[in-house]
Amino acid sequence: MRLHGHAVRLTAIFGETDTYQHKPLYHEIVRRARKAGLAGASVFRGVEGFGASSAIHTTRLLSLSEDMPIAVVIVDDEQRVRDFLPELDELVTEGLVLLDEVEVIRYAGREQR
Repeated sequence: MRLHGHAVRLTAIFGETDTYQHKPLYHEIVRRARKAGLAGASVFRGVEGFGASSAIHTTRLLSLSEDMPIAVVIVDDEQRVRDFLPELDELVTEGLVLLDEVEVIRYAGREQR
């Protein structure tokens, strides 16, 4: 797959302890993104943050470090990303889902051996 020029970035932000069928939520989102044929997905773990509850989660306080922010980032063609949104509606019950336009400068995988 080639991805170049105009694209859309989907970012889903939620808590690290959020699950889907007893597995990490981020794992299910990545699995479904791959199954949907999206260009790629990456998961990032935050070191500090707060959301709608206003409770600060940070790695600096042991009592609050068990629910760190997680961001799943997917970049692909706008229509493909929008077609994936119903999957997130089902999965992300608490959190934030963002869409923004981006320009892809380079998208290249490793050489197949």
